[in-house]
Amino acid sequence: MKNYKIYLFALVAFFSLSCQNTNSEGTKVSGEKSSMGEKTSDIKIFDEDKFAVENGPNHKPWTELLQKHVDKKGMVDYKGFKKDIDKLDAYLKTLSDDPAKKSWSEDEQLAYWINAYNAFAIKLVVDNYPVKSIKDLGPSIKIPVVSDVWHYEFFQIGGKDYSLDQIEHGTIRKQFNEPRIHFAVNCASISCPPLLDEAYVPSMLDKQLTAQAERFVNDEQRNEIAKESIEVSSIFNWFKGDFTKNGSLIKFLNTYSKTKINENAKVKYMNYDWSLNDQ
Repeated sequence: MKNYKIYLFALVAFFSLSCQNTNSEGTKVSGEKSSMGEKTSDIKIFDEDKFAVENGPNHKPWTELLQKHVDKKGMVDYKGFKKDIDKLDAYLKTLSDDPAKKSWSEDEQLAYWINAYNAFAIKLVVDNYPVKSIKDLGPSIKIPVVSDVWHYEFFQIGGKDYSLDQIEHGTIRKQFNEPRIHFAVNCASISCPPLLDEAYVPSMLDKQLTAQAERFVNDEQRNEIAKESIEVSSIFNWFKGDFTKNGSLIKFLNTYSKTKINENAKVKYMNYDWSLNDQ
C-alpha cells in the first residue's frame, strides 16, 4: 500500500510538470524568443486603431508604404516606391485635397505636415530616380536660398503651390514650438535623421518624436558624443536657435543622450553628407 501511494504521488507530479511546460512553451511573453529567434517585443504588429484620426486624411496607406520600403536603419528602397507609385500618388492626393486646418488639434496638424514633407520628398526623388542627391533636383538654375530644390514648388496642398521649404520653415517651424521635428522630417540624404518606418499620428506623436530624438542623438554615425567633447550633426548648428530656447545646446542634448555631456564640453559640427539615402 505504501509503495502504491508513492507511485500515485509521482504520477500526479509528472502530469503537473508536463502541463506547466506546455503552458510556458505555448504562450510567449514579452522578452522571450520565438521559434524564429526574435524577441516577441521586437515583432511589429500593425495596430490599425492607432492610425485612426479624428480629423484629416487617413495615414494608414503611408505606414503601409513605409513598412514595405524603409528598413530598420531608415534607408529607403526608392525602386520599390517606384513600383508602388499609384499607391503613393493616391496618398499624396488625400494630403493635397485635405489640408491641415486650424480647427484640428495641434498634434493632428503637426502629424499631417511631417507626413506631407516626408511623402512629397519621396515623391520628388522617385519621379527623378535614379539620382545621386536630392540637391541635384529642382529648378535647372539653382540659386541658394532663392531657387533650389527646397524652394521648388512641385506639388499643391489645398489648391496652393507648395515647396518643401514652405512646409518645414513656413509652416512647421513657424507655427509649432517643437525642436524634435528636426529628427522627423527627412531630406532624403545620408546625414538626415533616419526616416521612420511608420506614419506620424496624433495619438502617438509625442512618443514618436521622443523616440526619433533619442535615436538620432545616440546614432554614432551622425553624432560623436563624449563627456568632455562632442562632434554633432550640422543640424544642431543650422537650427541652433530651435534647440536653445530653453537652455544651452548641451542641455538639450543631455535630455536624450545616453552619455551625459559636461556643460563646458567642446562642440564641433560634422560635415553633412547629401548623398541619397538609397538602400
